Amino acid sequence: MSDRHSEPKPTATYDEVMSANSDYATSFGDKGDLALPPARGFAILTCMDARLDPAKYAGLAEGDAHVIRNAGGRASDDAIRSLVISHKLLGTKEWFVIHHTDCGMLLFDGNTMAGLLEKSRATATFDGTKWANQKEEGGSPEGHHMAWLTFTDLAQSVRDDVERIRNHPLAPKDVPVWGFIYDCGTGKLLPVE
Repeated sequence: MSDRHSEPKPTATYDEVMSANSDYATSFGDKGDLALPPARGFAILTCMDARLDPAKYAGLAEGDAHVIRNAGGRASDDAIRSLVISHKLLGTKEWFVIHHTDCGMLLFDGNTMAGLLEKSRATATFDGTKWANQKEEGGSPEGHHMAWLTFTDLAQSVRDDVERIRNHPLAPKDVPVWGFIYDCGTGKLLPVE
């Protein structure tokens, strides 16, 4: 049995996305003329959580800002790479680091994730206390070599990421880096000192 992925067959979700894109493209208008640099000159680093909509909570339209997303909104090497490109080549002048309440990254640590993946790549479940694989279909030890960038203190994770960015040797010293927590219960951005 091969461990390689086969070409997927279209799903209902695939069809929904393609239909929505067709509708979007029909009314695309002059968006093809938007400039490459973001019009409002800033970038946001935030979590991939589906409850967060940076366009809405930061008042963005297409072409306004760069939005960099990853699990936890962490200042990973790749996120910093994107921020540096955003400034160096596309002129952003401010950066916002925005984590959020009720973040899934608070619910596990790197050893937990690596252990789950070692036995199975299938989706695990959480009972409110611990994670468990529902089936063991063959995993990989590669998870032990990954930096999962989990955290146990939400405000401290924002402070750590802001400091990491500010002190990175490729980050310009004249670009302000702001830290916030997005409150999933109210929609408010709460500054982190």
